[in-house]
Amino acid sequence: MKIAVVILNWNGAQLLAQFMPKIIAYSLEAKIYVADNASTDDSISMLQKYFPEVNIIQNKGNFGFAKGYNEALKQVNADIYALVNSDIEVTENWLQPIIETFTKEKITAILQPKILDFKAKHKFEYAGAAGGFIDAYGYAFCRGRVFDTIEEDLGQYNNSIEIFWASGACFFIRSEVYHALGGFDDSFFAHQEEIDLCWRAFNQKHVTKYVPNSTVYHIGGATLHQGNPKKTYLNFRNSLLMLTKNLPSHKLFSRLFIRMLLDGIAAFQFLFQGKPKHFIAVLKAHYSFYYHFSATYKKRTRLERKNYFKIKSVVFSYFVRNGKVFGDII
Repeated sequence: MKIAVVILNWNGAQLLAQFMPKIIAYSLEAKIYVADNASTDDSISMLQKYFPEVNIIQNKGNFGFAKGYNEALKQVNADIYALVNSDIEVTENWLQPIIETFTKEKITAILQPKILDFKAKHKFEYAGAAGGFIDAYGYAFCRGRVFDTIEEDLGQYNNSIEIFWASGACFFIRSEVYHALGGFDDSFFAHQEEIDLCWRAFNQKHVTKYVPNSTVYHIGGATLHQGNPKKTYLNFRNSLLMLTKNLPSHKLFSRLFIRMLLDGIAAFQFLFQGKPKHFIAVLKAHYSFYYHFSATYKKRTRLERKNYFKIKSVVFSYFVRNGKVFGDII
């Protein structure tokens, strides 16, 4: 089984210099690539000088996460793609449990390791934690992270289970499945594209799982931090695009409508919190969604499954019933 570790980079020379030594030392089973999105810093020259064993793929522009990987992976020959953020610290033997799972479980197509916080290694990390789910209206949450509540890792999620989505921060997928699904949706640019891909895989009855015996540490927000209005814009817009593509036909417009109302409440909450740029970001996200609705709707397929969500409303469970951790809302 050939595995390729592919790190997407844009102006991340410092992060590559920090984390590449462990990637190389602990990934002897894999071939390592850096897919560069037309960086303007010294990423390429630094890699060539200090890490000559790393294969470099140079994209022609800053294509974002989705198209950046789609373009790069055309040049990678492997059975398994390990898509790894440049701000990920891997640990010894991180690949072995992944390889073992793919070898034993032929129907499993996508895997995620345990993702902990690089800055507080006893805690889960926001982006993925111990595996992701969504509610009926497309709000994403994880075992170990619900909205802004992040749990400590006390071994409570040390069981391997089927999940709905795996984090793009450290995302393993069979190459044949990736290409059969058409890869990430280029129109997303960044954020939510991995959930969309996992949803399309789910609709085709592929299995996504969490593997706790593989652990990585994630800085998180190294490219766009949580408080960045652009991140707010992409998350709100891409959630609506994802719902349009994947919701069951009989629930498409009713759940889209409710989601848009909830987005409106969130927008005004930003305004009352003194965050007008985030309020504007939500408005721009909805305008962009309307603009792209027709093209997005055409991407729908007849492959759809009704049981995609874990709970009806994580918003209600979290804010009304006061269920702050995964175990309280399920």
